Amino acid sequence: MYKVFVNDKPLFLTNQVVKETDFQLFLLESVDIKQIIVKMFQNKIDKAFLYHPDEREIMTKLKEKIPVVKAGGGLVYNKNGEVLFIFRNGKWDLPKGGIEKGESIEETAIREVEEETGVTGLKITGKLQKTYHVFKRNGQYKLKITHWFEMKTDFSGTPKGQADEGIEEVVWMQPKQIREALENSYENIKLLFEEEKLLI
Repeated sequence: MYKVFVNDKPLFLTNQVVKETDFQLFLLESVDIKQIIVKMFQNKIDKAFLYHPDEREIMTKLKEKIPVVKAGGGLVYNKNGEVLFIFRNGKWDLPKGGIEKGESIEETAIREVEEETGVTGLKITGKLQKTYHVFKRNGQYKLKITHWFEMKTDFSGTPKGQADEGIEEVVWMQPKQIREALENSYENIKLLFEEEKLLI
């Protein structure tokens, strides 16, 4: 099962037919995806399931219905075991951004972390899960697939947020601070920490 966030509300892609209780179930093959997205942005739908019988085909089918943007991002640890967070648009987030022509997704992730935070000396130490969310740009809805990587750095300077990207703060956080920050973050960032069992 995949979880795609639309306006921070979950859209589940599933090959299981579940009895509807507090959500709506749609057939991925025939659904007007834009209509569901609009309703989720208007807060008319809080949670929805898109059904397709073949789990391996689910993401392919969704990509046929909505343009895809690939992004790379980093969950960055310093030598004290703290994690790098950015504050943008009133929420705590992790640094990430879109892929550029000719880049590998790993190169994208490192470049974006460096650009958004000023932190250098990054080494990828592991691949984390992908997250999915829908956003609107120039009047068009797009599906952003973010490839996340665990990174480590010995950087000892002062991080500096990329102002033209609207980043107001860049902070190294300890586990207790991370828990608080996640209360004012995005669902896919929370999911990343839950899935990777980073705050147990």
